[in-house]
Amino acid sequence: MITYPLDVQGVLTRVLEAGPADGPPILFLHGTANHAGRWTHNLAAQAAAGRRAFAIDLPGHGFAQKDAQALCTVPDYADFAAAFLEQMCPGRAAVVVGTSLGGHVAARLTVARPQAVRALVLVGSMGLVPIGADARARIQGGASKQSRDAVATKFTRIVRDPRLVTPQWIDEEHRINNSPGAVDALTRLGRYIGERLDDDVAGPQLAAVDVPKLLVWGAVDPVVPLAIGQAAHALLPGSRLAVIADTAHSPYLENATAFNRLLDEFLAGTLGTRAIADVELARQ
Repeated sequence: MITYPLDVQGVLTRVLEAGPADGPPILFLHGTANHAGRWTHNLAAQAAAGRRAFAIDLPGHGFAQKDAQALCTVPDYADFAAAFLEQMCPGRAAVVVGTSLGGHVAARLTVARPQAVRALVLVGSMGLVPIGADARARIQGGASKQSRDAVATKFTRIVRDPRLVTPQWIDEEHRINNSPGAVDALTRLGRYIGERLDDDVAGPQLAAVDVPKLLVWGAVDPVVPLAIGQAAHALLPGSRLAVIADTAHSPYLENATAFNRLLDEFLAGTLGTRAIADVELARQ
């Protein structure tokens, strides 16, 4: 795996890349106040499967550009991700995987540029159906509050197993989210989430886009509850819904083995032909 800075339409980001340069592309998009590094175990698995796997820091996050002009809306992020794909993989449709806010971004990208997306995987995704003012306020707080205690509290919601949340992980997240410009950028994003996120819901438009769709949810997700995933599954014809047991808002990280196998079988068209440990597939 390699990592490098990249200018995308005048905005600096960080890229994590793994796999053969001529492999079919797959792009991973992180969530609110998160960064590309969360996808490390998933990138490695996709590279081993022969795909060219990317994860990027969205503007205002991670090691990407953070300033008063940093992009901070879902449509802006979707345009940014589309520009990245066109720059790195011109003319090639990609698999796009997004979690939480990144799922919303992936959905908007698919609606706006369906020719650029070969398949779509949404993990605990916002933006498919309205989540309501209370949920938006909670997510806004997670973006805007970046003290060390607030970061530690956030991890109790996104990860079910407390043994995974080490002091080093909390320190890293706290330092990244308090780097120059980060607090202002995340506060602006939080305000957008609290006030306008449901205005940009993509589910009804996505239902009309004919690309394979996999929804993955943690069984005990308190941030974007499973009921949201079930409603999205009902809204999106032909979608598959997979629920990973004993995981919260980050099933791709908490049970990377199950998630990676889900992804492989979905892309191979064999999902559901055999049991995957800790995974339940919903009926349409």
